[in-house]
Amino acid sequence: MNSRLVVTFTTLIVFLIAALAVPLGFAYASHRTNRLLLDRRADATRFAELADQAYRESDHASLMAEVFRYASLYGAAVRIRDRNGSVLFTAGRFQADDEEASRLALSGRTTEDLPLINPFGPARVLLAEPAGRDAQLSGVVLLEAPTDQARTDVSLVWGALALGALVALAYSVLAARRLARWILRPVTELDRTTQAIAQGQLDARAHPGAGPSELRRLEERFNAMADAVSSAIERQRAFVADASHELRTPLTVLGLRLENLEPHLKGEGAAEFEEAMAELDRLALLVEDLLALARVEAGAGGDAKEAELRPRLGVWREVYAAKKINLVTDVPEAAAVPEAVARIADIALDNAQKFVPEGGTVTVTLADGVLRVADDGPGLGEEERAEALGRFWRSGAHANVPGSGLGLAIAAELAKACGATLSLLPAEPHGLVMELRLPRAGRTDQP
Repeated sequence: MNSRLVVTFTTLIVFLIAALAVPLGFAYASHRTNRLLLDRRADATRFAELADQAYRESDHASLMAEVFRYASLYGAAVRIRDRNGSVLFTAGRFQADDEEASRLALSGRTTEDLPLINPFGPARVLLAEPAGRDAQLSGVVLLEAPTDQARTDVSLVWGALALGALVALAYSVLAARRLARWILRPVTELDRTTQAIAQGQLDARAHPGAGPSELRRLEERFNAMADAVSSAIERQRAFVADASHELRTPLTVLGLRLENLEPHLKGEGAAEFEEAMAELDRLALLVEDLLALARVEAGAGGDAKEAELRPRLGVWREVYAAKKINLVTDVPEAAAVPEAVARIADIALDNAQKFVPEGGTVTVTLADGVLRVADDGPGLGEEERAEALGRFWRSGAHANVPGSGLGLAIAAELAKACGATLSLLPAEPHGLVMELRLPRAGRTDQP
């Protein structure tokens, strides 16, 4: 938008400069043409008077001497015709056809205007002046004068106007750029702030400063809106955290009481008891995951503490061996990653061990700042992968698998907290790949 504003302002300025410079240039060219006409007409009038005198006295010697001297001095061409149109004598070289000018002059009409002088021409102009008065015309004087000096003057003025226009345009473009930046500064600030908020920095705010008053008010109202939204989100997070925390004690007490009731159950109530305990465990897991998600969203899960990944994977190797699932790792020695990344790896491995059948394989690799956890389980479809990072999402095909539906949501929030990018990709020929791309500053996998 900044470029469009600069182009718009520059276009208007170009039209304004052209509207001033072009008329000035043509006005000076017209002025210089009229001055040339007046100067040369004065010369032609003097020769006409001399020609009329020579005709009356039948003596052309002085006229010829004056004409030849003038033609030699000014580089002009002068031709004298009698009242019948016949050429009496010519001084200099004529380049134009003077028949039409002679006819008009013999009818008593003098040259009233000349072609407009400009840097490109004309090179010479022709003037005709009748000799004598009214019906007593004795002939006509034709004067063809060069326009070199006039064209030079016009060129200098036009060049000065062009240079001034370019200088004015350059300064105007600089002013247009500054004006566009001043107008768009609040918009740029709002764009930066919205981007920061979209990346999870809910405390980011616009800083009102220079700019139009309407856009400055927009910044202030945007900050007020962001404060209101941030406050609402914080209250929601606090409610979830408080509710989850308060539920832990009643759930623990309820679990103990149910366990104390087990010896007093009859045989036919054992199945119902087991189902109740399973639901209680599921509810306790859900509460724990809600607490974990609330802590991550509050910023407690994105700390800069680092953890070694290989020992973490060693713990999972025992879990996988108990379920007869192969765990293959390709992680550099002493590879240190942020604690949030290690927790994401835990979530991915926990999910994989739920869905990969016996004899299956889960592969963990870390290279070039990319952590990949790939399995050869049933995997997810394209639409399911797009929705799997949402909260409480569970695939319809895996409804009987234990879980709260918050694991991948927690992983996504942890990735956002440490500036990484989390993606779910298909594995070949089947299965799922969880790929985590670490930011460049956090790539410590190289030895």
